Amino acid sequence: MKVKRMPCHPGRTGWNEILPAYQHAAEPLEGNPTADWLIIGGGFAGLTAARRLQELHPSDNIMVLDAARIAEGPAGRNSGFMIDLPHDLSSDDYGSTLEKDLAHLRQNREAIDYAEALVREFGLPNECFSRSGKTNGAASAKAHKHNQDYAAHLTKLGEAFEHLDAMQMKALTGSEYYQSGLHTPGTAVIQPAMYVRGLANGLRAKGVRIHENSAVVELSRGCDWVARTAKGQVTAPKVILAVNGHANSFGHFEGRLLHIFLYGSMTRALSENEVKRLGGEAKWGVTPSDPIGSTVRRISGTGGDRIIMRNRVTCNPSMKVSNRRVDQMARTHDRAFKARFPMLSNVEMEYSWGGMLCLSRNSVPALGEVDDGLYSACCQNGLGATKGTLHGKLMAEMASGQSSELLDSVLAQDQPARLPPAPITFLGANAVMRWGEFRAGPEV
Repeated sequence: MKVKRMPCHPGRTGWNEILPAYQHAAEPLEGNPTADWLIIGGGFAGLTAARRLQELHPSDNIMVLDAARIAEGPAGRNSGFMIDLPHDLSSDDYGSTLEKDLAHLRQNREAIDYAEALVREFGLPNECFSRSGKTNGAASAKAHKHNQDYAAHLTKLGEAFEHLDAMQMKALTGSEYYQSGLHTPGTAVIQPAMYVRGLANGLRAKGVRIHENSAVVELSRGCDWVARTAKGQVTAPKVILAVNGHANSFGHFEGRLLHIFLYGSMTRALSENEVKRLGGEAKWGVTPSDPIGSTVRRISGTGGDRIIMRNRVTCNPSMKVSNRRVDQMARTHDRAFKARFPMLSNVEMEYSWGGMLCLSRNSVPALGEVDDGLYSACCQNGLGATKGTLHGKLMAEMASGQSSELLDSVLAQDQPARLPPAPITFLGANAVMRWGEFRAGPEV
C-alpha cells in the first residue's frame, strides 16, 4: 500500500517551542535494517506500545518510525489533559449511558496509572505530569446547567466532584469571566511535548531505536512487513500502526474516520508584574462546560508563566489545513483571551498551531489486527493522551498474544461506523460545528 498523504502539522506548537533543544539529533531511517517489532507513529500510542513491548519481550529489537520530530506531531499539540471521566464530545454534558461510562472510567484510569508509572520509571519532572484534576468552567447560565447535569451523572457513577462559585473560580484563574465551575480530581495534567520527549529519551536509553523525520511512504507484506521511507526500509514480522486518523492513508478504516483539526495558542511569558495583576494560582486547567467551548490552561515552570487558549474546530477530510487557517483561528484565541483576562490586554500570543484528531461516528476506536501481523491503535475520539496510551498498551499486548479482561472489554466495542459520502460529511460536520459554536456563545 502506497501512502499518498503525509501528516500535516501547521503552525508552531508552543509546548515544544518553550522546551530546551532536543537531546538527540534526528536520525532518519537509512539502509535496510530488520526489527522484531515495528511501530509507525511516535505519539502517545506509539511510544506506549514500544515500552509495553519492551516489558513483554526484553530481548527483542523494537523500532519506532515517526514522520516528524517527536512532539512536533499531534501529541505535542494536545491540550495536555489525561481525562479519567466520561468525555463524549458528541454529548451536551460529556456523558453516555451508565454502563458505557463505567467501562470507560476503568479503561481511562488504567491508562493514566500506566502513564504515571512510566513518568516515575523514566524520572520525568513533576511539571511533566500531575494528577491535579481539571475544572469545567461555565461562563453562562446555560453552561452552569451543563455542569449541574454532569454532576448529577457523576453522582450516579459514584464519582467525586466539587462545585466552585464565581469567587472560587476567580481565586483559581484570576479571571472574573466564569460564573461557576465543576472540579473533578482524577485527571492528570501534562506538558504534552515534555511528556512524549521524555518517554522517547527513556526508551532510547533502554535500547529502542527511534527514527524521526522518517515518514513511511509504502507498507507492503511478503513473508514479513516492509516499511519504506525516503532513505531506507525496515523489515519486521509484526507492525503496530499508531497514526490515529492516518490509518486511512494506509488503506484501513476508509470512509469511517472523521478528520478534525483543533487550534491552540500560547502567550509569551508573563512578566512578574503581569503575574501579580493576574493573580490566581500558578497552574490550573479549565475545560469548557460546553464541549465546543474554550479550553484554558495556565502553566508555570519551563518557559515561564504562560496561558494557553484552545478553541475552534474544523472538519478536514484532506487531513490538511494551511498556516493561514491557523492565523485566522489565532484571532479567535486573542478575543477569547482578552475577554477572560482584560488585565493582560497587552499580552500577545507567541505561538499558534493546529493539531489533528480523529473521531468516529459512533465514538469507538479503530483497533485490532487489520491484516496478518498488522495491528491498529488508532482513533482516540478526542482523548488522545488517555486513549492513545490505553490503545498503544493494549495493542502491544494483543500482538504479543496476551489476553485480559480489559483488552476484551475494549475490543468488544463496535467497529467505527461508516460515514456519509465525503462531501456530505465535510459540509454536514462543519455546519454542525459552526452551529455548536454559535450556541455555545460566551463559552467560546
